[in-house]
Amino acid sequence: MSNETIGAQLDMIGIVVSDMARSLAFYRLLGLEIPESADAEVHVEVPLRGGLRLGFDTDALVSGFHDGWTPPSSGEGRVGLAFLLPDAAAVDAAYERITGAGYVGVLEPFDAPWGQRYATVTDPDGSSLDLFAWVDAEEA
Repeated sequence: MSNETIGAQLDMIGIVVSDMARSLAFYRLLGLEIPESADAEVHVEVPLRGGLRLGFDTDALVSGFHDGWTPPSSGEGRVGLAFLLPDAAAVDAAYERITGAGYVGVLEPFDAPWGQRYATVTDPDGSSLDLFAWVDAEEA
C-alpha cells in the first residue's frame, strides 16, 4: 500500500434515523440547537464545535440513493463518518486506492443530486465511511 496521503479531513458524523422528529428531539435534550422546522426534513445538519457537523438522514433518503440498502434492525450501521476531500478527482482516487487495497466499496463514486461527488467504503470492521467533495466550490 502506498504511503501517499489522500488529504481526507473528517467533516461530518452521520446518523441514519427512522423518525427524524423523534431523533432531533433527543439531540435537543443534549443541548444541540436544531430548529423545530427541521423535524419534517429528510436531511439535517448541525454544526458542532471544532468545525465538525452532525448529520441526520432518514431511512427513506438513504434507500433512495443506495440501492439494496435496508434499515438495520439494531443500532449497527446507523452511524457513519464522512470525509471531505479536496475535489471530485480526489474522491475517485481515494475510492480506487481503498478498494484497490482490498477494502470493501459500497457505493462507487457518483455525482449526487445534493452537489457532491460521493462514494462509500467500509473499514475493516464494517463501519461506513463516506468520501465526498463539493462539486461547486460555493457549496462548501
